[in-house]
Formats: sequence, structure tokens, C-alpha cells
Amino acid sequence: MNTIINTFDTWTTAQTLKTSGRGIRANNQSLLGIQKLRELILELAVRGKLVPQDPKDEPASVLLKKIEAEKKRLIKEGKIKKQAPLPEIADDDKPENVPSGWSFARLGNVLQVINGRAYKIHEMLQEGTPLLRVGNLFTSNEWYYSDLELEPEKYIDSGDLIYSWSASFGPFIWDGGKVIYHYHIWKLDFFDVTSFDKMFMYQYLSSITQKIKASGNGIAMIHMTKERMEKLVIPLPPLAEQQRIVAKVDELMALCDQLEQQQTESNAAHQTLVELLLGALTSAASPAELEEAWQRIASHFDTLFTTEYCIDQLKQTILQLAVMGKLVPQDPNDERASELLKKIAKEKAQLVKEGKIKKQDPLPEITNDKKPFELPKGWEWTRLGSFSEIKGGKRLPSGHSFSMTETPYIYVQVTNMKNGTILCDNLKYVSKETQSEISRYTISKNDLYITIAGTIGDVGIVPEYFDGMQLTENAAKIVFQEINKTWLQKTLSSEMLQDQFIEKTKQLAQPKLALHRIESSCIPLPPLAEQHRIVAKVDELFALCDALKECINQAQTTQNLLAGAVVEQALVKNPADKVGYATTNG
Repeated sequence: MNTIINTFDTWTTAQTLKTSGRGIRANNQSLLGIQKLRELILELAVRGKLVPQDPKDEPASVLLKKIEAEKKRLIKEGKIKKQAPLPEIADDDKPENVPSGWSFARLGNVLQVINGRAYKIHEMLQEGTPLLRVGNLFTSNEWYYSDLELEPEKYIDSGDLIYSWSASFGPFIWDGGKVIYHYHIWKLDFFDVTSFDKMFMYQYLSSITQKIKASGNGIAMIHMTKERMEKLVIPLPPLAEQQRIVAKVDELMALCDQLEQQQTESNAAHQTLVELLLGALTSAASPAELEEAWQRIASHFDTLFTTEYCIDQLKQTILQLAVMGKLVPQDPNDERASELLKKIAKEKAQLVKEGKIKKQDPLPEITNDKKPFELPKGWEWTRLGSFSEIKGGKRLPSGHSFSMTETPYIYVQVTNMKNGTILCDNLKYVSKETQSEISRYTISKNDLYITIAGTIGDVGIVPEYFDGMQLTENAAKIVFQEINKTWLQKTLSSEMLQDQFIEKTKQLAQPKLALHRIESSCIPLPPLAEQHRIVAKVDELFALCDALKECINQAQTTQNLLAGAVVEQALVKNPADKVGYATTNG
């Protein structure tokens, strides 16, 4: 226990980061160290290491005799069925160094594991008795109901102990009133309620749930069998000690809740501080203010940028500084952006004249109130469509489907478009006949893609491997010339442009980014030479950010491993393979 206390700060602050959607989000941290602490508390509890024993307690062997007598009475009265004998508990199945006064039993010998009921679609109604499914225990608020009259054991009520055993695992003390429970949930009914503290059994099952999950079988859906569950070897302390254990676990879990709340609040405050300091960079009105804001960050850099989220915020700030013209110095010798736009307009007019592209409708002028900041000399506010064409993809024609075998014709889907590129995972192919019908809707390695449905606004570069491949209707391509492709991709991925894309879909029931709304996006255009300098600087700074992120990940991994190792060290006298009581040996 001294090992735990001496390294408490190290492992209670160990964290992992969960990703969602486009990346890491604020307040999306999993406090791994505190989770490990909770696991340790439960592990010590079910080993008899959490509270002292009292030699005056009635030994658990007496409880087992009472349970067996009560079970025989229930069988004699026809209230339960006689079950097939469960295997004797071999010495190898028993954990070592357990307290005197404790006993062990197969779970099926102290309680009934009762299956719920499977339902057909037509039996799942919109009114009646609530039907509890696994999803309602974990993530889903969508309920179904039943009008069936079932035998009493197919219902549960507040206070009942249940266990979810398929896909999502875990015990619950149900508190939602009378419901019917689904087949993927077990009701756990004690033969003798006076011999067991229900909360102790709940805590025990919580302590071994991960082991139960690991020992389950199944392919499409991991699940535990009823037979395996009944064969679990469970510890049985004296009843008075069960009650002391429950009280102590509750007390320590409340302390864990406080630790978790403190750490969450600390993380939130840290993230807010980083966001405020980075915001001062982009809002600086002069070079002097920008320098002052940066010095505030630089002097505390090591303590500010300690999480992936904060580094991602730094990268987004770098992009924002780039699009505002604050990342690299301007060169008065550069050809101005206005000249670049004239050259592009002249080339587009020639292409229209040659019939290679259609003449665009004039884009609206950008008024001063639409310009969020002042640009450096040589830059111009313009619409994306003033120097590019936005062309949509195409869905498969009616009657056509994806090819069952690989062909030369890839159909690029939104699911392949991630992190600014196109991935080769789970590619879809079309036949030559299908390709010939939609051959106009291809994407080139010289284009950028932009997703317009599902994940909206993801902009990326097309790898050469996908040059000339078919493009889904849920994405569009951005065709352009005389513009640095990487600069455009990074600019369109900046917060300023992403906000415009999202704003243009907010009022839609099924958000989809219209092509004409993409081309009307306002964009700050630097001289071409400065575009190249911006890309070089962004790449340089992003590489540093990624290196820093890798160091943080390595440090966090080490801390997480240390947290796990410290817990294992605390339990070293009781080998882990003896701890789970999850054996299914006969």
C-alpha cells in the first residue's frame, strides 16, 4: 500500500485521450489512473485486503449451509427447478492467501442466473410495459414496450441485481421500476437473501467484468454464456464483513469521484487558459501586440502544451495566423495577389471562349462588413470561386452496384477521405460499364477534394494513386490553377473557412454543403510567392508540433504503464491469474 501512496500523484493523473469525429476534443480525456484506482479498490475488496477481519463474525461456511438449505426448500415447494450439479471447486481454482472465515462457491450455487426474453420486431411496441435492452443500460434513450403478460421471473423491479452479458458488459442494481428485461440481460436472484449483501455481489461482479469479457466467445458480438457465468468461482466473506466491505468501497469510490472531478476541472481550466492565450495571438492588432502575446506563451510553453488537445489548438492557431498574413513576413517585391487574380481571370475567359468550361455567374462583391480582419499589403479578399471551379461527384446509376472484385476503377467515398488525404482502406470498385456511365465525374491528382455530406468540410489533397478515379456525390472537387495546392488545402482547413462551411449548413434538416455556397466562401489570398513561404513555415511548425505530441504520447504511455504496474505491485502477493475467480474448469 505504501507503493500506492508514494506514487499517488503519478498514477492518479495518468490519462488517455479518446478521439471522436475529426480528432481530439476538449474535455474528452479518460482519467486512466483514477480508473485504475477504482479497479484496485474493488480488487482489494474481493481479496479480503480492504477491511480487517473480525474473528467474532459467523464464518461464511455457515452461510453456505443456510443457502443450500434454502435452495432445497425452494425446490421442494416447486418455486425453482432442480439444477444439474456444478463441478466441484478444485484447489487450483481457489485464490491463495484469503482470510480465514471466507469460503468459495460456484456462482450458480448461491443464486439463479435467469435469462430475459428475446423479442420479434412486431412485439416491440410504442406503449405498454417498458422493455429494457442492453443499450438502455449504457448509451440509448430509445425505449420499446410490450403488452405481453409474462411469468414473474421475466420482470425486474427497482433493487434487482442484473448483468448485461452481450456486446456491453457489467452489473447493475436496477432502479427504474418494473420492466421486462431482454434476453441479453440476466436477472441474478439469490436463493437466500439473508446470506448475501447484494451490493457486495455487485462490487465483486464489477471487479471481474473485464475478465468475464475477455473469457467470453463470439465473433460478430462478444458474449458470455450462462453456463460459464454459473461456473464462476466467487468469494464469500462472512455477512458482517460483506457489509463492512460495501461501506468501505462506497467511501473510497466517493473519494475517487472527488479526485475525478478535481482532475476534470483542472483539465478544463488548463484548456481554457491555452485557448485564451492562443486567442490573443490571432486578435493582436499590431506586430508589437503579437510579439507580447507570443512572449506570454513562450515563457510558459512547457506547462501549457502538455496534452494532444492543446497541441491541436496550437496547430489551428498556426493556420489562423497563416491565413491572416501574420506567420511569415511580406516581401514588397512579390507580385501582388490582385495581379494573380487578373491572370487567373484571363485564363478562365480563354477557357470559356474555347468551350472547355462554362461561364460562371458573377460572384457577389465582398463588402467591408464581410471582411473579418485587415489584410497585409499585397493580399486580396476574394471568393473561392473566383480562382477555382467546384464540381460535384456522382452516385452510382440506378441498377448499378459496386463490383464484388477489384477493378481498375475505384469509387472514392467520403469514408476514404480522412486527415487531408484519401486512404486505401475498404476501397469500393465499379465495373467498366458503370465507370463509362459516370466517367465525367472523376477526380484528379491536381484537384483538392471537399466533403459535402456526412463529415462536412474535410478538405484534402488527392494522392496520385486516385488520379482519374470516380468521385462520390457526397464530395466535390476543387479545380484550380496558378495557386499553391498545399496552401489552399491548409487555408480551407483553417477555422475561418471551416466556420463558413458549417454556417452554410446550419439551417438544413439534413446538412449538405451546396456547391455554390462553397464557391462563394470568402478567402484571403496572398501573393503566390508568399503562399510558398507560408506552406514551408506551416510544415516546419507542424512538424515541431507533431514531434512534441509524440513526446507527450510517450510520456503519457509511460505514466499509464506505471499506473498499471503500481497497481500490480500492490497485488503481487496474490497472482493475477488467481484473482478473477472467472474459471470455467470442471
